[in-house]
Amino acid sequence: MGLSVINNVAALMAHRSLTSADDAMTRSLERLSSGNRINRAADDAAGLAISQNLRAQITGAGQAIRNTQDGISVVRTADGALSAATDLLQRMRDLAVQAANDGGLNGPAKQAIQLEMSQLKSELTRIGSTTTFNGRALLDGNYQGTFQVGANSGESLTVVIGSIGQGMETAGLGLTSVDVTGTTTLASTVTGAIADDQGAPTGGRVDLAGDFTTAAVYPASFTGLAGSISYDGKTFDLSTVDYTGAVTATDYLNRLNAAAQPFFGVPFTPFTGSALGLTFSGAVPAVGSTAADAVRLTPTYAGQSGASGAIPLIDDAVEVLSSMRAYLGAFENRFEHAIAGLNTTMENTMASVSRISDTDMAWEMAAFSRSQILSQVGTAMLAQADKSPRGVLALLR
Repeated sequence: MGLSVINNVAALMAHRSLTSADDAMTRSLERLSSGNRINRAADDAAGLAISQNLRAQITGAGQAIRNTQDGISVVRTADGALSAATDLLQRMRDLAVQAANDGGLNGPAKQAIQLEMSQLKSELTRIGSTTTFNGRALLDGNYQGTFQVGANSGESLTVVIGSIGQGMETAGLGLTSVDVTGTTTLASTVTGAIADDQGAPTGGRVDLAGDFTTAAVYPASFTGLAGSISYDGKTFDLSTVDYTGAVTATDYLNRLNAAAQPFFGVPFTPFTGSALGLTFSGAVPAVGSTAADAVRLTPTYAGQSGASGAIPLIDDAVEVLSSMRAYLGAFENRFEHAIAGLNTTMENTMASVSRISDTDMAWEMAAFSRSQILSQVGTAMLAQADKSPRGVLALLR
């Protein structure tokens, strides 16, 4: 190659090599200092897209684990309340067995047993209505919770506790009729309420047989009322009404309504009487009401069970609670397995992200050393290339 002072090709080549070495050294320094192999999309466009999708799965799995832990908390809260309710039922059964011992008990003794039985029934209802998680009732028969247990849509589990109209309280367990003082069941007819989404809204009612207006008959009809009326989640014991001082049929009816109206919290008098029977009427479902509202606003009647009749009723309730606790326990185990699976998924996904986007420090350090040496050599060679045109001066002398 001839000597030239216009274009120093050797210097241009040395400069290009030096620039490449400096760029490579800069990339290595960036990767070594950040720990990331991919610091911008240009470093690896496909790798960036894949790693970001995987990172989304990792953060989603982390949140799913926390969601699943919430599910475990809900299940344990419900199970703890049901455990307390089961203890109440065991005591109620003992009392029923004691009251069934007719040979050794008189009427006042059974009344005393029923006093405790009534308190236990009230406590059972209180547990069912006040057991909540984050403000949501768990045991009223309306709980249906869906938990997102995965990072993607559709990866969810649904927990259902009880069913509409059948919670884990006294009425839902079929214990409203438990009364050890005697067996009394009045003939009754139930007319269901109709909600707005079922047709023209209509209030429900329950009709009890008897004569509640004819002279010399109605006093015995009112004082002989026994059993309970269940309406809108509350159960009213008909035998607890005090008719002292009542003279006319209207007096008796007024005392019955005076006890029932505040108990149910309704703005109307629910009971009406006639020579054909006694009627309890519920409210008309509101506009926009659903089938669940119709069930809730349909009154029902349950007679007194008597001591012997109370035992199988309580046994059935124990079976319901035991089955529900077994269901909740199985779900808790399922949640724990879901968490274990999510942890494994996160671990493997993190490993995949690491292989794609993390810097291999050993390899990158070797590349940095190579680039550093090439940069130093390129600098030296560029200096030598810059000196080569000076040889032309020797020809000009």
